[in-house]
Amino acid sequence: MGMSNFFKSIRKEKPAVSETTPYYRIGGEDQVRLLANRFYDNMRDDPIAKELYAIHPQPTDRIREVFFLYLSLWLGGPDTYQQQYGHPRLRSRHLSFSVTPELKDQWMYCMRKAMHETVDDLPLAQQLLNALDQLAEHMINSK
Repeated sequence: MGMSNFFKSIRKEKPAVSETTPYYRIGGEDQVRLLANRFYDNMRDDPIAKELYAIHPQPTDRIREVFFLYLSLWLGGPDTYQQQYGHPRLRSRHLSFSVTPELKDQWMYCMRKAMHETVDDLPLAQQLLNALDQLAEHMINSK
């Protein structure tokens, strides 16, 4: 392989994902998948979140996978979500749902439980929850 072809092949490789990102700090793919699944399990099983769970497509297999891919991207892991679905555009993707402050609170309740059940690094978990709370607040589009 000529030197110019060598450099072209290097440029085509994806940059390595930093191991200092929250994605790796909480345990990588397995832990992020556990977090996403625990979140949906909490939503399904806890009566506090029944209104939130009711607006999600059933069965939840596909949405669990999409959420796992989004969380992976958001936490600084692989960008598979973006490759498959494009830019997250979360607010516009949620506009077809009436997202009230109550639904946001149910979402955060389920995420808080899931985060504390799956992430051992409590300061990191709290940082992530603070950021997610701001993100969830931005999704509110109804009173």
